[in-house]
Amino acid sequence: MQDYSHPAILNSRMNFKDKPDTNFRSLDQVDIEEADEEASALREGIHYHDYLYYVKDSPKISDAIYDKLFQRLQDLEAAFPKLKTEDSPTQRVGTEPVSQLEKIKHQAPLQSLQATLDDTDVRAFLKTARDRAGKQSIRLNLEPKFDGLSVEVVYEHGRFKYGATRGNGEVGEDISRNLKTIHTLPLSLQNCNDAPGSLAVRGEVFMPKKGFTELNRQRVERGEDPFANPRNAAAGLMRQYESRQAAGKPLSVYFYEILALEGEMPANHHKVLKQLADWGLKTSPLNETATSIEDIEDYHRKLGDKRDDLDYEIDGIVIKVDEHQLRERLGNRDRSPRWALAWKFEPRKEITEVQDIVVQVGRTGILTPVALLQPVDVGGVTVSRATLHNAHEVHSKDIRVGDRVRIIRAGDVIPEVEERVKTPGRKRSAPFDMPEHCPVCEAKVVKDGAYYLCTAGLSCAAQLIGRIQHYAGRDAMDIDHLGEKAAEQLVQRDLINNLADLYTLKPEDLEQLDGFAERSAKNLYEAIQGAKSPRLDRFLFALGIPLVGRRVARQLAEEFHTLQKVMAADRREIEKIPGIGSEIASAIASFFAEKDNRKVLERMHTSGIEVQPMPRRDKKTLEGKTFVFSGGLEDLTRDQAKEKVESLGAHATSSVSGETDYLVVGSNPGSKLDEARERGVRVINEKEFRKLLDES
Repeated sequence: MQDYSHPAILNSRMNFKDKPDTNFRSLDQVDIEEADEEASALREGIHYHDYLYYVKDSPKISDAIYDKLFQRLQDLEAAFPKLKTEDSPTQRVGTEPVSQLEKIKHQAPLQSLQATLDDTDVRAFLKTARDRAGKQSIRLNLEPKFDGLSVEVVYEHGRFKYGATRGNGEVGEDISRNLKTIHTLPLSLQNCNDAPGSLAVRGEVFMPKKGFTELNRQRVERGEDPFANPRNAAAGLMRQYESRQAAGKPLSVYFYEILALEGEMPANHHKVLKQLADWGLKTSPLNETATSIEDIEDYHRKLGDKRDDLDYEIDGIVIKVDEHQLRERLGNRDRSPRWALAWKFEPRKEITEVQDIVVQVGRTGILTPVALLQPVDVGGVTVSRATLHNAHEVHSKDIRVGDRVRIIRAGDVIPEVEERVKTPGRKRSAPFDMPEHCPVCEAKVVKDGAYYLCTAGLSCAAQLIGRIQHYAGRDAMDIDHLGEKAAEQLVQRDLINNLADLYTLKPEDLEQLDGFAERSAKNLYEAIQGAKSPRLDRFLFALGIPLVGRRVARQLAEEFHTLQKVMAADRREIEKIPGIGSEIASAIASFFAEKDNRKVLERMHTSGIEVQPMPRRDKKTLEGKTFVFSGGLEDLTRDQAKEKVESLGAHATSSVSGETDYLVVGSNPGSKLDEARERGVRVINEKEFRKLLDES
């Protein structure tokens, strides 16, 4: 019998990369030190084979051998729990659910891209880049524009630390547990020992088309609603509280940017892509370089022709300046870089027949006509309904039941009716008319400009789901855990009939909701009960009054100071507020004149809602000042910073002008800094900005 404890034999058996030996010893013959060494070698070997299989598409071992290696690692970690590590391949399997997705500040801003459908903009982009470079020949990188979920992934010393959604570009949601279920995302980088101490990369999580089709087939079989498109599926699974929902699903990821790293950044983008690949981070095989408009047009045409043959959705191409020094000279806009441009494909179009026109009611009571269609495949997605936007749109396009129409997927996502396809000799039905009463609650419908509104307000069930979501939103009452799915179930299970009913819910009521156990129900209950002392402007915004956004809500609060005075104000009083016209004033006055709305507000007060008066604001040093923000701030998001200055009577704009008083700069401020200096605008950093706020 062979002596497996001999060091030479142990070392030969610990290489699980090349022809791995799967004749494992019984666990009762293995001590903790031997188990530690074997588990470490297994993790290294499995990571290596994951890389070959999922990234390089060139597996070296059979599935049967891989399964034996994986099972052995699971057995070792079960027998010796202390050996389990965060980057272990076994941690890809879904874990226990969390009650919420925590917020994470990105290591560098995740900017959006300026997009165009027009080649004139592409030519202008190229000219600007050449002019700033001072030469005609510059290198560009061309990449497919993936239609998925943008994510930041952070590694420390080559090992996965966390991942987050893009969010608002500065702060995202922690989706680490769900990301770890994606096999194309390495938990340990190749050449791990040479990896930087800290590394943040950007990628796109997506669902391949075949996997999407199969996933929807399974959902329909289980009686669940299918996902609308692969992007929604990927985003939905990544944002699940329970990672088992994502585990085993057909998700993948491509990487395309280094956001931050400890050490020297590569000098250009093609070196970035090579470095990503060297670390085992999957990059698109469709990436190319270009130097001319002809190269760009050829690439756009080529990918447009083959997009339907790809196993994942793309909706255009991305053009990036290669040299990082030139990128710095080009700088950034408010939320997008000047060194990159997305050239989108034309929306996909198909012809089908209108089977019916129905009316749906939104959260603000606006009635929207929707065409029910003979199902048609539009770019791989079955479309059976499409928005008609409003009555004017229906009449101007003259859309009727029975008509043949051309359907487009706007942004390759939202289906809409582009036009009627004339069919000579075909008898047409009567023109469509909007209803006089709400199709859901039977309340009277009134016409307000281009819109038709249900007058029931807070008591209309159709508006309730959307109103709950809006009411709970971050800029409104900020109620954690109360998202779309929870709102839908609360209404569908008849647990609430209006916003006031939220405050009568008990933990045991919330435990009835799918996905809610005792702990998560308690968390939601406490979040609702904790939202009882809102400031007046936030409460007015939370009510979802038609045409009332954050700005108008603040103006109302500053003018009238208390909820009672806002409710008592008539249209003429409201209309006197600068910037509020007759249409908005009428919407506000009508909302508070509606008896059912007043009943709901009275019940909310009875349930303990105490709306805090808006303090009377004396003239401050920032009154009338104009601020512009550029770059990422450490302690505040851009929206929070804007809200701070607006609360002190100042204005926040997105571009530097002769009217700008302050430019607040964070990290990577971009070209606004040059513009401010040229105009003599005062430039302050975040510390100086904080001091200015404190003094005001």
